[in-house]
Amino acid sequence: MEITEIRVHLRSEDKLKAFVTVTFDGCFVVRNMKIIEGNKGLLLCMPSRKLPNGNYKDVAHPITMEFRHYLEQKIMAAYEEEAKRGAGAPAADPESAE
Repeated sequence: MEITEIRVHLRSEDKLKAFVTVTFDGCFVVRNMKIIEGNKGLLLCMPSRKLPNGNYKDVAHPITMEFRHYLEQKIMAAYEEEAKRGAGAPAADPESAE
């Protein structure tokens, strides 16, 4: 599986740094990944939904640690590039930027 596109939508919130959309093999997209500032640096969070009990559950996530590492490396590199560019004002809704 190849990552064919990464779109980073910067945010100017305290912990939330960006929303990320990733396209795989030019035919499958995963939206609403988040880059957040954690206690030990930046973290990639998978898209999730809130359960009735208040907990959150990922709706899409890597199965292997190798693929997770590959995905995180590619996304964080794209985030750093976008942050250096200072890509204008972040969109209010990540869906509206696509």
